[in-house]
Parts: sequence; C-alpha cells; structure tokens
Amino acid sequence: MLVERGANINGQDGFYKNTLQAASSRGHDKIVQILLERGACVNAQGEFYGNALRAASSGGHEKIAQMLLEQGANVNAQGGFFENALQAASSGGHDKIVQILLDRRADQSDQKITKLAEYTV
Repeated sequence: MLVERGANINGQDGFYKNTLQAASSRGHDKIVQILLERGACVNAQGEFYGNALRAASSGGHEKIAQMLLEQGANVNAQGGFFENALQAASSGGHDKIVQILLDRRADQSDQKITKLAEYTV
C-alpha cells in the first residue's frame, strides 16, 4: 500500500537504511518480492547488515536470499556487521544458505569465516 502511494522504496533512513534490507532481515518474503518488482536496489548499502543479502543470510531466510541472488545481489559485497553474506550465514549456522552462497561462488578466503568454521566444529 505504501509503495502504491508513492513511498520511496530506495530511501535511506533508520537502522536498516532501506526497506529491502528491513524486510529481508525479518523474513518478509512477500514484501521483498513486491519491493524487487517495484525496482528496489538489490545492492543498496545500509548500516548494521550492510545489504539485504547479508540481512537475509544472517536471519536464515533461504527463500529471500535466493530471490535476492536471482535479482543480481552481489554475493561478495563487503560491509556492515558481517563482512559478507557467507560470514553472516555461517555465524548463524544456516547451512542451506551457506551452500547457496558457495554455489554462487562466494569468496571463502576470508579469515573470519575460517575462524567461525573452527568454532562450530
């Protein structure tokens, strides 16, 4: 409804910095779909999570992560609390998302990811 009334879906404000990142972090797949259909910037940068893919990966939202990747989300984008989506998914033990990211050629060379893997074994 807000989009239909002219809300700026790529506006930058608040904790998440953009609506796509907020919806992705909370697992609202239908809202993510609407935002993507209306032209939300899939790689927009934000504050805490850095971008929508990292937000979805951190929360274990597999369907959303897949949607974002299909729309061109950068699997190796850096920034935010987690350096990248692979680190975010790994820290939460979200093995299906880790596999999806690896299938999309996520960079595994990050030292922090190696450390996380050591702690989870």
